[in-house]
Amino acid sequence: MYEYFEGIITAVNPAYVVIEVAGIGYRILTPTPYAYHEGDKARIYIEQVVRENGIALYGFKSQQDKGLFNKLNEVSGIGPKSALAIMAAEDNGALASAIESGEVTYLTRFPGIGKKTASQIVLDLRGKMGNYVAENLFSEDEPKPDLSPALEDALLALGALGYSQREVDRIKPKLEKLPEMSADEYIKRGLGLLLKK
Repeated sequence: MYEYFEGIITAVNPAYVVIEVAGIGYRILTPTPYAYHEGDKARIYIEQVVRENGIALYGFKSQQDKGLFNKLNEVSGIGPKSALAIMAAEDNGALASAIESGEVTYLTRFPGIGKKTASQIVLDLRGKMGNYVAENLFSEDEPKPDLSPALEDALLALGALGYSQREVDRIKPKLEKLPEMSADEYIKRGLGLLLKK
């Protein structure tokens, strides 16, 4: 129903952002909420998901990311929440390569993805990921604002993605040793540590 919203970001939370468009605030679930900043003008590509228990809006920084979300969401055993958790690592090139080469073990590193579901992802999506392997979908050099509660926000976001408190606590000391950075960057670093098993 919606292609994208363009407006002002009025709230950033661990699992979602609020974008105001023509006086209406839309709650958008996104894999990378801290890539947005309150007060900024943004365009968010939208996918509306209707379930029997409600309607939710999922948002992405590009049409390619929206397409990847839809591909993942079509896999049996993967719902919108699992698709967001997989995409939160922001390394879609590595994800696509793992799917294309059938690396089931790589896919089981994501929260809620067991061997059976990982195998299903490979079965359903292998041969359909060429665009993602070829393109670098994310810019790693985005400006990173200094946010005093950035690490705390990042740890909350990792919990919202499905990681247990124990897993988050395990990587917290390593993140604390890093130079101060944005919540988005802390999340990327945290996911990198969590995915190394």
